[in-house]
Amino acid sequence: MRLCSAQSGVRRTWTVELRPQPGGPVLVCQQCAHGGRRLIGSKARTQALAHLALHARRNPLPVHLRTCQCQERGCTWHSRHRGCHGPIQLLLIRERGGRLWRLTDACVACAAATSQASIVPETVLVPAAPPQRQEPARRRRTRAPDSRTRVREMLNYLAAALPADVGADARLIALQCALRMNDAARTRLPHGVLRSLHLGAAADAWHELTQAGWLRPLASGERAVEVRMVDVALLAQHPARPDRLQAADWALRTACRARPGSDSLSMLVTLCLASHCPPGEHSGTAETEQITWECGIPLHALHGTLDHLKRTHVLKYWGADQVPDDLQWTLMPSVVVR
Repeated sequence: MRLCSAQSGVRRTWTVELRPQPGGPVLVCQQCAHGGRRLIGSKARTQALAHLALHARRNPLPVHLRTCQCQERGCTWHSRHRGCHGPIQLLLIRERGGRLWRLTDACVACAAATSQASIVPETVLVPAAPPQRQEPARRRRTRAPDSRTRVREMLNYLAAALPADVGADARLIALQCALRMNDAARTRLPHGVLRSLHLGAAADAWHELTQAGWLRPLASGERAVEVRMVDVALLAQHPARPDRLQAADWALRTACRARPGSDSLSMLVTLCLASHCPPGEHSGTAETEQITWECGIPLHALHGTLDHLKRTHVLKYWGADQVPDDLQWTLMPSVVVR
Protein backbone atom coordinates (compact mmCIF):
# COMPACT_ATOMS: atom_id res chain seq x y z
CA MET A 1 0.00 0.00 0.00
CA ARG A 2 1.29 3.45 -0.91
CA LEU A 3 1.31 5.56 2.28
CA CYS A 4 2.94 8.61 0.77
CA SER A 5 4.25 9.78 -2.57
CA ALA A 6 6.80 12.22 -3.82
CA GLN A 7 5.30 15.43 -5.11
CA SER A 8 6.31 15.77 -8.74
CA GLY A 9 4.78 19.25 -9.06
CA VAL A 10 3.29 18.23 -12.39
CA ARG A 11 -0.46 17.91 -12.72
CA ARG A 12 -1.15 15.12 -15.17
CA THR A 13 -4.91 15.39 -15.40
CA TRP A 14 -6.60 16.71 -18.53
CA THR A 15 -10.34 17.24 -18.79
CA VAL A 16 -12.53 18.12 -21.75
CA GLU A 17 -16.28 18.74 -21.85
CA LEU A 18 -18.67 18.38 -24.77
CA ARG A 19 -21.29 21.12 -24.35
CA PRO A 20 -24.39 20.79 -26.56
CA GLN A 21 -25.15 23.87 -28.67
CA PRO A 22 -27.76 24.54 -31.40
CA GLY A 23 -25.10 24.43 -34.12
CA GLY A 24 -23.38 21.31 -32.78
CA PRO A 25 -21.37 20.35 -29.67
CA VAL A 26 -18.55 22.58 -28.45
CA LEU A 27 -15.32 21.17 -27.04
CA VAL A 28 -14.23 22.99 -23.88
CA CYS A 29 -10.82 22.07 -22.46
CA GLN A 30 -9.95 23.11 -18.92
CA GLN A 31 -6.25 23.26 -19.82
CA CYS A 32 -6.51 25.33 -23.01
CA ALA A 33 -6.77 29.10 -23.14
CA HIS A 34 -9.50 29.23 -25.77
CA GLY A 35 -13.12 29.07 -24.69
CA GLY A 36 -14.12 26.19 -26.95
CA ARG A 37 -14.39 25.06 -30.54
CA ARG A 38 -17.31 23.59 -32.44
CA LEU A 39 -17.20 19.93 -33.43
CA ILE A 40 -18.91 17.73 -35.94
CA GLY A 41 -21.58 15.88 -33.97
CA SER A 42 -20.83 12.39 -35.29
CA LYS A 43 -17.11 12.83 -34.61
CA ALA A 44 -17.28 14.68 -31.30
CA ARG A 45 -16.20 11.69 -29.20
CA THR A 46 -13.22 10.91 -31.45
CA GLN A 47 -12.10 14.55 -31.52
CA ALA A 48 -12.38 14.83 -27.73
CA LEU A 49 -10.17 11.75 -27.22
CA ALA A 50 -7.70 13.03 -29.79
CA HIS A 51 -7.47 16.34 -27.91
CA LEU A 52 -6.70 14.52 -24.67
CA ALA A 53 -4.10 12.40 -26.47
CA LEU A 54 -2.41 15.58 -27.68
CA HIS A 55 -2.06 16.86 -24.12
CA ALA A 56 -0.57 13.55 -22.96
CA ARG A 57 2.00 13.50 -25.77
CA ARG A 58 2.98 17.12 -25.16
CA ASN A 59 3.51 16.58 -21.43
CA PRO A 60 5.62 13.43 -21.03
CA LEU A 61 6.99 12.56 -17.61
CA PRO A 62 9.29 9.71 -16.52
CA VAL A 63 7.43 6.88 -14.85
CA HIS A 64 9.30 7.25 -11.56
CA LEU A 65 8.09 10.87 -11.24
CA ARG A 66 4.43 10.17 -11.92
CA THR A 67 1.98 10.02 -9.02
CA CYS A 68 -1.64 8.93 -8.65
CA GLN A 69 -3.60 12.09 -9.46
CA CYS A 70 -6.75 10.54 -8.03
CA GLN A 71 -5.03 10.17 -4.67
CA GLU A 72 -3.77 13.76 -4.89
CA ARG A 73 -7.42 14.86 -5.05
CA GLY A 74 -8.49 12.73 -2.12
CA CYS A 75 -9.76 9.83 -4.26
CA THR A 76 -13.04 11.59 -5.01
CA TRP A 77 -13.50 9.96 -8.42
CA HIS A 78 -14.50 6.55 -7.06
CA SER A 79 -15.91 4.68 -4.09
CA ARG A 80 -13.71 3.86 -1.12
CA HIS A 81 -11.11 1.11 -1.36
CA ARG A 82 -8.22 -0.17 0.72
CA GLY A 83 -5.69 2.37 -0.49
CA CYS A 84 -3.46 3.24 -3.42
CA HIS A 85 -1.11 0.57 -4.71
CA GLY A 86 0.30 -0.74 -7.95
CA PRO A 87 2.02 0.98 -10.86
CA ILE A 88 0.87 4.30 -12.24
CA GLN A 89 -0.97 4.16 -15.58
CA LEU A 90 -2.96 6.52 -17.76
CA LEU A 91 -6.68 6.23 -17.04
CA LEU A 92 -9.46 7.45 -19.34
CA ILE A 93 -12.65 8.30 -17.44
CA ARG A 94 -16.10 8.89 -18.93
CA GLU A 95 -18.60 11.00 -16.96
CA ARG A 96 -22.01 12.57 -17.42
CA GLY A 97 -23.06 10.15 -20.11
CA GLY A 98 -20.06 10.95 -22.31
CA ARG A 99 -20.29 14.73 -22.03
CA LEU A 100 -17.10 14.90 -19.91
CA TRP A 101 -13.87 12.98 -20.44
CA ARG A 102 -10.82 12.92 -18.19
CA LEU A 103 -7.33 11.53 -18.87
CA THR A 104 -5.18 11.18 -15.78
CA ASP A 105 -2.42 9.24 -14.04
CA ALA A 106 -3.84 6.74 -11.55
CA CYS A 107 -2.61 3.73 -9.64
CA VAL A 108 -4.01 0.27 -10.34
CA ALA A 109 -6.20 0.31 -7.23
CA CYS A 110 -7.85 3.63 -8.05
CA ALA A 111 -8.29 2.62 -11.68
CA ALA A 112 -10.08 -0.58 -10.67
CA ALA A 113 -12.39 1.33 -8.29
CA THR A 114 -13.37 3.98 -10.86
CA SER A 115 -16.53 3.28 -12.85
CA GLN A 116 -16.75 3.99 -16.60
CA ALA A 117 -12.98 4.07 -16.87
CA SER A 118 -10.40 2.36 -19.07
CA ILE A 119 -6.67 2.00 -18.61
CA VAL A 120 -5.06 3.42 -21.73
CA PRO A 121 -2.82 0.68 -23.18
CA GLU A 122 0.85 1.07 -23.96
CA THR A 123 -0.09 0.94 -27.64
CA VAL A 124 -1.93 4.27 -27.44
CA LEU A 125 -1.08 7.80 -26.33
CA VAL A 126 2.69 7.33 -26.01
CA PRO A 127 5.23 9.67 -27.59
CA ALA A 128 6.32 8.52 -31.01
CA ALA A 129 9.87 7.20 -31.01
CA PRO A 130 12.36 8.83 -33.38
CA PRO A 131 13.31 6.81 -36.47
CA GLN A 132 16.10 4.37 -35.81
CA ARG A 133 18.41 2.39 -38.03
CA GLN A 134 16.92 -0.98 -38.75
CA GLU A 135 18.77 -3.94 -37.30
CA PRO A 136 18.94 -7.48 -38.69
CA ALA A 137 15.84 -9.52 -37.97
CA ARG A 138 17.74 -11.90 -35.69
CA ARG A 139 18.56 -9.00 -33.34
CA ARG A 140 15.00 -7.69 -33.13
CA ARG A 141 13.85 -7.53 -29.53
CA THR A 142 10.54 -8.91 -28.38
CA ARG A 143 8.38 -6.07 -27.15
CA ALA A 144 6.02 -6.23 -24.20
CA PRO A 145 3.16 -6.67 -23.70
CA ASP A 146 2.33 -10.05 -25.23
CA SER A 147 -0.57 -10.66 -27.61
CA ARG A 148 -3.01 -11.58 -24.85
CA THR A 149 -2.29 -8.40 -22.90
CA ARG A 150 -2.30 -6.22 -26.01
CA VAL A 151 -5.75 -7.51 -27.02
CA ARG A 152 -7.14 -7.01 -23.52
CA GLU A 153 -5.85 -3.44 -23.39
CA MET A 154 -7.20 -2.64 -26.84
CA LEU A 155 -10.65 -4.03 -25.97
CA ASN A 156 -10.57 -1.80 -22.91
CA TYR A 157 -9.61 1.22 -25.00
CA LEU A 158 -12.31 0.53 -27.60
CA ALA A 159 -14.90 0.39 -24.81
CA ALA A 160 -14.23 4.09 -24.23
CA ALA A 161 -13.48 5.12 -27.81
CA LEU A 162 -16.63 3.63 -29.37
CA PRO A 163 -20.26 4.52 -28.58
CA ALA A 164 -21.88 2.15 -26.09
CA ASP A 165 -24.45 0.91 -28.63
CA VAL A 166 -21.87 -0.35 -31.14
CA GLY A 167 -22.53 -4.07 -31.68
CA ALA A 168 -20.28 -7.06 -31.16
CA ASP A 169 -19.59 -7.58 -34.87
CA ALA A 170 -18.42 -3.96 -35.21
CA ARG A 171 -16.21 -4.31 -32.12
CA LEU A 172 -14.54 -7.42 -33.54
CA ILE A 173 -13.82 -5.52 -36.76
CA ALA A 174 -12.62 -2.44 -34.85
CA LEU A 175 -10.15 -4.57 -32.89
CA GLN A 176 -8.70 -6.08 -36.07
CA CYS A 177 -8.47 -2.68 -37.77
CA ALA A 178 -6.75 -1.04 -34.79
CA LEU A 179 -4.12 -3.78 -34.48
CA ARG A 180 -3.47 -4.05 -38.24
CA MET A 181 -3.19 -0.31 -38.93
CA ASN A 182 -0.04 0.82 -40.76
CA ASP A 183 1.99 4.01 -40.32
CA ALA A 184 -0.25 5.84 -42.82
CA ALA A 185 -3.32 5.26 -40.59
CA ARG A 186 -4.71 2.74 -43.07
CA THR A 187 -5.85 -0.82 -42.55
CA ARG A 188 -6.23 -3.51 -45.19
CA LEU A 189 -8.58 -6.12 -43.76
CA PRO A 190 -8.68 -9.34 -45.84
CA HIS A 191 -12.12 -10.77 -46.62
CA GLY A 192 -10.79 -14.03 -45.15
CA VAL A 193 -10.76 -12.40 -41.72
CA LEU A 194 -14.42 -11.45 -42.07
CA ARG A 195 -15.29 -14.96 -43.23
CA SER A 196 -13.43 -16.48 -40.29
CA LEU A 197 -15.51 -14.30 -37.96
CA HIS A 198 -18.71 -15.36 -39.81
CA LEU A 199 -19.46 -11.72 -40.61
CA GLY A 200 -19.84 -11.90 -44.40
CA ALA A 201 -19.83 -8.40 -45.90
CA ALA A 202 -20.63 -6.94 -42.44
CA ALA A 203 -22.30 -3.91 -44.03
CA ASP A 204 -24.09 -2.90 -40.82
CA ALA A 205 -20.89 -3.17 -38.76
CA TRP A 206 -18.92 -0.99 -41.19
CA HIS A 207 -21.78 1.52 -41.14
CA GLU A 208 -21.73 1.67 -37.33
CA LEU A 209 -18.01 2.38 -37.23
CA THR A 210 -18.32 4.99 -39.98
CA GLN A 211 -21.22 6.74 -38.27
CA ALA A 212 -19.24 6.78 -35.03
CA GLY A 213 -16.52 8.73 -36.84
CA TRP A 214 -13.96 6.05 -35.99
CA LEU A 215 -12.94 5.01 -39.50
CA ARG A 216 -13.67 5.83 -43.12
CA PRO A 217 -14.00 3.17 -45.86
CA LEU A 218 -11.69 3.71 -48.84
CA ALA A 219 -12.11 0.72 -51.14
CA SER A 220 -13.41 -2.83 -51.22
CA GLY A 221 -11.67 -5.20 -53.63
CA GLU A 222 -11.95 -8.90 -54.29
CA ARG A 223 -9.53 -9.79 -51.53
CA ALA A 224 -9.71 -7.06 -48.89
CA VAL A 225 -11.42 -3.97 -47.53
CA GLU A 226 -9.25 -0.89 -47.09
CA VAL A 227 -10.14 1.80 -44.56
CA ARG A 228 -8.57 4.93 -43.13
CA MET A 229 -8.53 5.21 -39.35
CA VAL A 230 -9.98 8.48 -38.06
CA ASP A 231 -9.20 7.79 -34.39
CA VAL A 232 -6.12 10.00 -34.09
CA ALA A 233 -5.02 8.37 -30.84
CA LEU A 234 -4.23 5.16 -32.74
CA LEU A 235 -1.58 7.00 -34.75
CA ALA A 236 0.68 6.98 -31.69
CA GLN A 237 0.86 3.20 -31.39
CA HIS A 238 4.43 2.58 -30.36
CA PRO A 239 5.12 -1.19 -30.68
CA ALA A 240 6.38 -2.59 -33.95
CA ARG A 241 3.61 -3.48 -36.38
CA PRO A 242 4.62 -7.18 -36.58
CA ASP A 243 3.86 -7.43 -32.84
CA ARG A 244 0.42 -5.92 -33.40
CA LEU A 245 -0.25 -8.22 -36.35
CA GLN A 246 0.62 -11.17 -34.13
CA ALA A 247 -1.90 -9.91 -31.56
CA ALA A 248 -4.54 -9.53 -34.30
CA ASP A 249 -3.92 -13.13 -35.36
CA TRP A 250 -4.20 -14.33 -31.75
CA ALA A 251 -7.50 -12.45 -31.39
CA LEU A 252 -8.87 -13.95 -34.61
CA ARG A 253 -7.95 -17.53 -33.72
CA THR A 254 -9.25 -17.17 -30.17
CA ALA A 255 -12.59 -15.69 -31.24
CA CYS A 256 -13.07 -18.50 -33.73
CA ARG A 257 -12.71 -21.07 -30.93
CA ALA A 258 -16.28 -20.16 -29.92
CA ARG A 259 -17.29 -22.94 -32.36
CA PRO A 260 -18.62 -22.58 -35.95
CA GLY A 261 -22.04 -21.03 -36.13
CA SER A 262 -21.71 -18.96 -32.95
CA ASP A 263 -22.85 -15.36 -33.17
CA SER A 264 -20.56 -12.34 -32.92
CA LEU A 265 -21.37 -11.74 -29.27
CA SER A 266 -20.31 -15.29 -28.33
CA MET A 267 -17.01 -14.78 -30.14
CA LEU A 268 -16.43 -11.39 -28.53
CA VAL A 269 -17.13 -12.69 -25.01
CA THR A 270 -14.89 -15.73 -25.61
CA LEU A 271 -12.08 -13.45 -26.74
CA CYS A 272 -12.58 -11.11 -23.79
CA LEU A 273 -12.50 -13.93 -21.24
CA ALA A 274 -9.42 -15.51 -22.84
CA SER A 275 -7.59 -12.17 -22.78
CA HIS A 276 -8.24 -11.89 -19.04
CA CYS A 277 -6.77 -15.34 -18.27
CA PRO A 278 -3.19 -15.33 -16.97
CA PRO A 279 -0.66 -16.68 -19.51
CA GLY A 280 -0.70 -20.47 -19.67
CA GLU A 281 -3.93 -20.80 -17.67
CA HIS A 282 -7.54 -21.60 -18.59
CA SER A 283 -9.23 -19.90 -15.63
CA GLY A 284 -9.69 -16.24 -14.87
CA THR A 285 -11.39 -13.75 -12.59
CA ALA A 286 -12.46 -10.18 -13.32
CA GLU A 287 -15.04 -7.66 -12.24
CA THR A 288 -18.34 -8.39 -13.97
CA GLU A 289 -18.75 -4.72 -14.81
CA GLN A 290 -15.35 -4.74 -16.54
CA ILE A 291 -16.38 -7.61 -18.84
CA THR A 292 -19.71 -6.01 -19.74
CA TRP A 293 -17.89 -2.70 -20.33
CA GLU A 294 -15.36 -4.22 -22.72
CA CYS A 295 -18.04 -6.21 -24.60
CA GLY A 296 -20.51 -3.32 -24.71
CA ILE A 297 -23.43 -5.37 -23.34
CA PRO A 298 -25.79 -5.31 -20.32
CA LEU A 299 -25.48 -7.83 -17.52
CA HIS A 300 -28.39 -10.03 -18.64
CA ALA A 301 -26.87 -10.38 -22.11
CA LEU A 302 -23.55 -11.43 -20.60
CA HIS A 303 -25.20 -14.13 -18.46
CA GLY A 304 -27.15 -15.44 -21.44
CA THR A 305 -23.99 -15.62 -23.54
CA LEU A 306 -22.05 -17.38 -20.79
CA ASP A 307 -24.80 -20.00 -20.53
CA HIS A 308 -24.63 -20.51 -24.30
CA LEU A 309 -20.84 -20.89 -24.20
CA LYS A 310 -21.15 -23.50 -21.48
CA ARG A 311 -23.75 -25.46 -23.47
CA THR A 312 -21.49 -25.41 -26.53
CA HIS A 313 -18.48 -26.60 -24.49
CA VAL A 314 -16.49 -23.40 -24.79
CA LEU A 315 -16.74 -22.75 -21.06
CA LYS A 316 -16.23 -25.49 -18.50
CA TYR A 317 -17.53 -23.32 -15.66
CA TRP A 318 -18.66 -19.81 -14.88
CA GLY A 319 -20.10 -18.24 -11.75
CA ALA A 320 -19.68 -15.66 -9.03
CA ASP A 321 -16.44 -15.52 -7.10
CA GLN A 322 -16.22 -15.00 -3.35
CA VAL A 323 -16.50 -11.30 -4.12
CA PRO A 324 -20.11 -10.76 -5.32
CA ASP A 325 -19.18 -8.31 -8.08
CA ASP A 326 -16.52 -10.61 -9.54
CA LEU A 327 -16.95 -13.13 -12.33
CA GLN A 328 -15.00 -16.40 -12.34
CA TRP A 329 -14.70 -18.77 -15.28
CA THR A 330 -12.79 -21.72 -16.71
CA LEU A 331 -12.37 -22.16 -20.46
CA MET A 332 -12.02 -25.54 -22.09
CA PRO A 333 -8.29 -26.23 -22.75
CA SER A 334 -8.95 -26.46 -26.50
CA VAL A 335 -10.26 -22.87 -26.54
CA VAL A 336 -7.10 -21.18 -25.24
CA VAL A 337 -4.69 -20.22 -28.02
CA ARG A 338 -1.02 -20.18 -27.08
